[in-house]
Amino acid sequence: MAGPKFGSFKSENKGDSAASAAGAAAQRRDPYEVLGVGRNATEQEIKSAFRRMALKYHPDKNADDPVASEKFQEATFSYNILSDPEKRRQYDSSGFEAIEADSHELELDLSSLNTVNTMFAALFSKLGVPIKTTVSATVLEEALNGSVEIAQLHLGKSVCRKVEKQSAHFYSVDITEEEAKLGLVCRVRSTAKSKFKLLYFEPEENGGLSLALQEDSGKTGKVTSAGMFFLGFPVYRFEHNNSAAAAKDPDSAFFKRLDGFQPCEVNELKEGTHYFAVYGDNFFKSATYTLEVVCAEPFSTEKEKLRSVEAKILAKRSELSKFESEYREVLAKFTEMTSRYAQEMQTIDELLNERNAIHASYTNSPTLKRSSSDSKGKTSSKGSKSDDDQSVRKEKKSKSPMTMEASVSDEEGPNKKEKKPKERLRRKRWFNIHHLKVDKRRPC
Repeated sequence: MAGPKFGSFKSENKGDSAASAAGAAAQRRDPYEVLGVGRNATEQEIKSAFRRMALKYHPDKNADDPVASEKFQEATFSYNILSDPEKRRQYDSSGFEAIEADSHELELDLSSLNTVNTMFAALFSKLGVPIKTTVSATVLEEALNGSVEIAQLHLGKSVCRKVEKQSAHFYSVDITEEEAKLGLVCRVRSTAKSKFKLLYFEPEENGGLSLALQEDSGKTGKVTSAGMFFLGFPVYRFEHNNSAAAAKDPDSAFFKRLDGFQPCEVNELKEGTHYFAVYGDNFFKSATYTLEVVCAEPFSTEKEKLRSVEAKILAKRSELSKFESEYREVLAKFTEMTSRYAQEMQTIDELLNERNAIHASYTNSPTLKRSSSDSKGKTSSKGSKSDDDQSVRKEKKSKSPMTMEASVSDEEGPNKKEKKPKERLRRKRWFNIHHLKVDKRRPC
């Protein structure tokens, strides 16, 4: 997998040799070593380690430091591997070589891109290229330093606002111990189908806030929405698969469809003040949204339904892995039978054609000779007919002048004989229709 480069859309050349790819893999450092975490690190520990490195080496803070830029890219590359359960499993089993270069998703901080690259990112996104975006380093740094404005939000009351791109609105919510036990749900939706991120921050000792949870908006019907559910039991998030990979191999995409069904890191909150934020993730426009935080007490039925349906989804994911092996086996057998069917059809056609050729060979007169003799006979008959037609025409030509002179002498009086020979010849040629009888009493 090629690490994404912030501010650039240049990717590795797919035509590179296997030797150069292996060399590049050998030069890369272990992702766990880069982020400073152990091989048994949780998803939350990996995220926290990456955020610390991103804040330290981000290009916005180290514009003229190439070493910091390389460390930032290395940390991003490592995080892209360890944050994806499938890629992490592939790396743990077989190293970098097991990770496909063309299946990775770009992950960009849009605030660090210039206008041209932002336009390219928007175009690729429209074309269906999956582009993951990160929260701006500036926003994270301001939150960590405690220099952000925080609005008070009351349970059960919604807020409708508009946030600028690559900016965030921060909110605080106070909950009691009883409300924490009953559960809390924070949901954001946008009827304008804006792209945004719902963020949850934890307070630091210095009074700042550090990012702990992040949910990207997704289309649900005619709106985009995101939610966090703190209900006291394991709740799962669902991350959609790569659409480009699904187009290449629909079968694999189907069987891996539930692989993105992963547990959330935080399942319950304690009493006290909690901090949420809505981050505008559009490429060019501001994002309009409606934010609402509710206590789960009136939704006891929904809590049980959610627990039940997610348990069924987990069971179905296990069934899919078993069904995939059965499906692959039957599909291979079907492919074999289809190939044999085509071969048998071709063999039967060849045998029948050979049989017909043998039947046709039982004759003393080859078909080719008969057809040639028939064509000669037809040609000779046509030739005799044409000769007869030519003789008839010659006879008519020889007779026509005399007949014309006789008819003219009969019809015209003695006064008409004074006409010039040229006029007479012209009339003969033009009015040589004396043999046709016309009834003058009938109108034409």
